[in-house]
Amino acid sequence: MHLDLAAVSTLTAVVSHHRPANPALLALAGLLGGFAVGLTGMGGGALMTPALVLVFRIDPKVAVASDLVNSLIMKPLGGAVHTRRGTVQWSLVRWLVIGSVPSAFTGAFLLNQFGDGNQGKIKLLLGWALLVASLAIVAKGVLTARAKRRLTVGEQANTEPHSIKPVPTLLVGVVGGLIVGMTSVGSGSLMIVLLMLLYPRLSSKSLVGTDLVQAIPLVASAALGQLIFGHINFALVGALIVGSIPGVYAGARLSSRAPDGIVRPVLVAILLATALALLIPSNYSALGAALIFAAVAGIPLWGAVDATLRRQADWESVGRSRTRWVAVQGIGAPFGVGLLASILYFTRIRREVEQAQVVRDAVA
Repeated sequence: MHLDLAAVSTLTAVVSHHRPANPALLALAGLLGGFAVGLTGMGGGALMTPALVLVFRIDPKVAVASDLVNSLIMKPLGGAVHTRRGTVQWSLVRWLVIGSVPSAFTGAFLLNQFGDGNQGKIKLLLGWALLVASLAIVAKGVLTARAKRRLTVGEQANTEPHSIKPVPTLLVGVVGGLIVGMTSVGSGSLMIVLLMLLYPRLSSKSLVGTDLVQAIPLVASAALGQLIFGHINFALVGALIVGSIPGVYAGARLSSRAPDGIVRPVLVAILLATALALLIPSNYSALGAALIFAAVAGIPLWGAVDATLRRQADWESVGRSRTRWVAVQGIGAPFGVGLLASILYFTRIRREVEQAQVVRDAVA
């Protein structure tokens, strides 16, 4: 009887992906992932999903779906705290949800279109998402430092947005929902950075509270899609939840005392290493593609950060919209559109705004 070696290899891979993982080790992974969420406000899906794929050899579709359900349990815990404290901007939540809920379900649908033999493509998609998440964390650090500098010179952070920007906010929901629905990554990393870019004067507690609450229907929509397509492993979810709930609590208790200058660089390093592990199979072509993708996403993200750092008065004096240039670069970063905008921004728009700043400083 002739055996097809390729078929045997495929069958072996499928069996290994569905082999039950040790529940105690899964609970430990949930504990570490929950701790990261409580400590930094981000990194849950960005750490948990790749850990399930790379360490536990879980099918990527099942890993994404199960982590979404795990996140759905954790998000309301933090959201309830911020709701009681009044740090949720419901007008922003409304516009984000309008874009993110259908987009997240669409992301789950698109993930389902990958056949069982396309696990390598799903890993590449997850690796790209991790690259964007790591860049977003770096951008968040820059924006946070900038906000602290403004507070030291006498400016006060806004507890509410000065004005709502409906279309850019809705697009943040669309982009974030699509990425979360396909990878489970982005609700606590990419989306909060995009909100910081659009609303730079909004206080950090309002940003975090708004992002946590808007993520609940987003993740619920993505999880519902995964449930319909049959990718959720409830035994796996249960083991993760056992660890993640105490992990979130412990991380949140420690967050006020943890040195941010150490925690975030470590998180970025882990995400980058994991992204490369997913993107590089057996040759260096994937590494080149990963570096190109990092540049394509990183340059416009930096352009959006740079645009945000410049005074609104300087933008108005040259007749330019800061919101527009921040939005098109930041929201378009994962898709290549932002790179085209950033080229124009750095070669022309930035110079105009810089000149306006020089004139303002001279008058002052």
